[in-house]
Amino acid sequence: MKIFAIGDLHLSVNNPKPMDIFGPQWDGYVDKIFCDWKEKVGTHDLVLLPGDFSWAMKLEDAKSDFELIKNLPGKKIIIRGNHDYWWASISAVRAALPENIFAIQNDAMKFGDVIVCGTRGWMVPEEGAAVTPENEKIFKREVIRLELTLQAAKKLQTNGEKIVCMMHYPPCNFHRRQSEFTELIEKYGVSCVVFGHLHGYKRAETKFSLGSAVYYLTSCDIVGNKLTEIEV
Repeated sequence: MKIFAIGDLHLSVNNPKPMDIFGPQWDGYVDKIFCDWKEKVGTHDLVLLPGDFSWAMKLEDAKSDFELIKNLPGKKIIIRGNHDYWWASISAVRAALPENIFAIQNDAMKFGDVIVCGTRGWMVPEEGAAVTPENEKIFKREVIRLELTLQAAKKLQTNGEKIVCMMHYPPCNFHRRQSEFTELIEKYGVSCVVFGHLHGYKRAETKFSLGSAVYYLTSCDIVGNKLTEIEV
C-alpha cells in the first residue's frame, strides 16, 4: 500500500469558480491532477486530501464534487479546510460520502499498518506578531482538537503502526519554530504530517523535517498539480 497526498482541490461542480484567475498554474489543474492520480494510484493505495476540497456552501452541493473523485483509484481520506463551508456535522458528512471516501474529525482511522488522523489547525503566529483574542481562541481550540485526534490514533496503535497526521494549515510558522501543534506531533510520535493551505509560493519547500517528524506541503498549485508520495 502506497500513500499519496494533494491538498486544496477547490472543486466546484455546482459552484463554478474559475481558479485560473489566480495564475496560470491553475489552468486546467483538475484534469492534470486526475491524470497524474490515475497514473500513480492503485486500488489499495491511500490518497490524503488535507482540506479545501470543495467551494460548495452546502453539503448537498458538495456531493457532485464527491462524485468527481469517487471512481478514481484508491481510498480517499479528507479533513476540513478553512473554505469547506459545506462541512456539516461529521455524521452528516459521513452519511453523504461514497463508500471509498473517509472523513476524519477528532478521531482517527487505521488502514493496514498506517493510522491516519487530522484536524484543520489554525495560523501559527510569527515571532513578535500581534495576535487578536479571536485568533488566539481559535488557535487554542485547534490545539485541543489536534490532541483529540492524536489520542484517538494512539488508541488504534496496537502493533507499532505508523501515524500520519493531516492538517490544513501549516503546523509551524515560516521560520519553522516549534509550536503547540508541532510539540503535540512530537509527543505522540507522529511519523509524518501532510498539510496545505499555502498558495503562490514559488520557492516553498515541500518536504522538511522538524523534530522526528517529516512534513509535506501538498497544496496542488505548489506541487505542480501532481500527487506527492508520502514515505512512512
